[in-house]
Amino acid sequence: MKKILIIGSGAMGAAFTFPLLDNNHKVTLCEPYNFKLIKKLNLKNKFHPALKINLSSKLKTEIFSPEILTNSWDLIVIAVSSLGIDLISKKFKNFKKKTPILVLTKGLKLDKTKNIITMSEQIKKNNKKLNVSVLKGPCLAKELARKIKSYTVIANKNILIAKKIGKLVSTTYYKTEYSSDVKGVEFSSAIKNIYSMIIGSAKGNNTSSALFRKSIEEMEYIIKFFKGKKETVYGLAGLADLYVSAVGGRNSKMGEYLGKGLTFRNAKKRFMKDDTVEGADLAYEIAPYIFKKINNQKIPLMIALLNSIVKNKKLKINY
Repeated sequence: MKKILIIGSGAMGAAFTFPLLDNNHKVTLCEPYNFKLIKKLNLKNKFHPALKINLSSKLKTEIFSPEILTNSWDLIVIAVSSLGIDLISKKFKNFKKKTPILVLTKGLKLDKTKNIITMSEQIKKNNKKLNVSVLKGPCLAKELARKIKSYTVIANKNILIAKKIGKLVSTTYYKTEYSSDVKGVEFSSAIKNIYSMIIGSAKGNNTSSALFRKSIEEMEYIIKFFKGKKETVYGLAGLADLYVSAVGGRNSKMGEYLGKGLTFRNAKKRFMKDDTVEGADLAYEIAPYIFKKINNQKIPLMIALLNSIVKNKKLKINY
């Protein structure tokens, strides 16, 4: 039995408790932002409104405080949104333990120098000595919580560390693969949200399949540009995760509206006002860098989508 802390009680953070508890670990789920949610989870039935399921009675739930990091943990899991990753990073500034940290959060950010950094780099921004791994892949939280067989990839430059974490989290229904290509895994898992909108914009399966192939080609170019490995695009964090996002979800739904000729702001206001569209948030974040630093002719689908989101133009794909 290991002691594991999960920071972030949203859908994925809560779903991640299921394989951990099934492996007989002692798990604490804490929440740094949504205090209303943690109050609900502290009730007897521990019903999670996003997952539509009761969490285990064995699970400890509480509000996050910096003091919780001073406790002894065998693994710390970060499952906050990409918008909240900076605040959590600051909480680790004086963290001196060698406790392995596993980041579930997907996304990319622009740093102060206007360069794109990954979530693991963001976590280590205030403390370079942190022992950080990342977990990405085609794993829908609702399916994981219901123990539908799921596959993910854990990445660390030291693959032995990734495998040690894998032993803690893997079950018969939650399978883990391993990679030393941290950059490739993180960039693939982030930009697939943008390409899932592009695929979702297609009016038929014939077109969407062609856009899927072209999306993979562009992802290859981008991953190589950021010093990741080409083959990572064809793994769980790339092609597999793109498939899951493209066949359903908020990014694909927004893509459908864009494909019908609506502008992003119009579609968001009319149909998805209260929904987080991860691909759109990412587009706003990375567009300034992409427009200036990457050969736009090599990534026409990406550029078309960024123009549609950031400049609120109608989506025009010439392919």
